[in-house]
Amino acid sequence: MKCTQYYPVIMTDRVIETAEFYRENFGFTPMFESDWYIHLQSIDDQNINLAILQGNHETIPATARGKVAGLLLNFEVEDVDAVFATVKEAGLPIVLSLRDEAFGQRHFITQDPNGVLIDIIKPIPPSEEFLKQYTEQAI
Repeated sequence: MKCTQYYPVIMTDRVIETAEFYRENFGFTPMFESDWYIHLQSIDDQNINLAILQGNHETIPATARGKVAGLLLNFEVEDVDAVFATVKEAGLPIVLSLRDEAFGQRHFITQDPNGVLIDIIKPIPPSEEFLKQYTEQAI
């Protein structure tokens, strides 16, 4: 299989509100908008996309209709401290405060109106213990 694009789709009953959240706080702009589906693209990188879908839409099999659950979106950024300050100033919830992890991340976690966790990450050098777990290509 040759994949031409990959992006997560958040199923929700709050399509407009969720799309606005990502537009206002994370620099996305709509590429397609309807009342049941909005396709967003990063204003900084056209390869970064996110979709918002009405969870009970007819295109979703009946057994899978509903809301998103158990989802964590990771956004790698150049300046996690600056994004943390912006997110705090905007009043978004801070679920996990800014911190360094031995496995090689400086990050914090916020969440969207649906409870989807958003992990904002800047890669940092891992500890010696975790460095051994990385493949050579990943270092």
